Amino acid sequence: MNRAKLVVSEALRSIGANVSTSFAATMTVLIGMFLLGLFIALGTWVVSWSDHVKSQLEVKVFFVEDVKEKQVNAVRVYLDKETRIKDYTFISKVEALAQMRERYPELVKNLPSNPLPASYELTPARAEDVKAIAARLRQQSFAGVERVKDGQQTSKRILQVARVIEGIFLVAVVVLLAASVLLIANTIRLSIFSRRREIEVMKLVGATNWFVRGPFMVEGLLCGIIGAVLAIALLLLGKEFALPAILGQIDTSSDVRALGFSVIALIMLGVGLAVGALGSGMTLRRHLKV
Repeated sequence: MNRAKLVVSEALRSIGANVSTSFAATMTVLIGMFLLGLFIALGTWVVSWSDHVKSQLEVKVFFVEDVKEKQVNAVRVYLDKETRIKDYTFISKVEALAQMRERYPELVKNLPSNPLPASYELTPARAEDVKAIAARLRQQSFAGVERVKDGQQTSKRILQVARVIEGIFLVAVVVLLAASVLLIANTIRLSIFSRRREIEVMKLVGATNWFVRGPFMVEGLLCGIIGAVLAIALLLLGKEFALPAILGQIDTSSDVRALGFSVIALIMLGVGLAVGALGSGMTLRRHLKV
């Protein structure tokens, strides 16, 4: 216990002797951990949201104005045999107008007649099959079918934007974590240089390598863990104050959610410790020749 207290007190003394470099290392860890937390939250939210978007993808088969019942039945027979279709629903002209009145009443308020076509709405068994199902339906060239529409284009564009955002955050996190490791390593290196005489004396009186290295390892771990804790505190403030305002502007479903905050906080703590340990290990192995 006394040895542990001595190691920690020596680490704190070393941090105090190199305040500027220790502060720079801790702040870099803070920024890196904060962006890492944002990346995890944003990344998991985007994945959840994309799954939600995929589950909402449909293929719609629109009929011409004067479609005959026989032509509608021909399409239905084909849909019954298509294994990639999970479910389908026939929407008559009357039902289509009723749905439009419910969703967009201002658009159909003064319509003299019903301009909406009858249609089939298809739900694929797998969202990835939307494009293939639509293409196959177009190849059939059914009589009475005006057009086949799918949401693949819109969803593809949205998901591409999401991937770009993820990529930017990932690059920023990697760069800042690398900078954190190097700054912590530099802080430890300065501590070793300033205490080289003291280290020589410790070795001469019989101190073990691990006893000499202990304070420097603790110093690196403290920079990592303090930066991570401060980043978690900032992320918590953002979660409590900024996130409700942002979510209030986004029309999304209740099944779209990010990874839990407690899990993200544990990941940030673990990565902060790993960054501190890596920075210490790099310096101790190369520069502590005693």
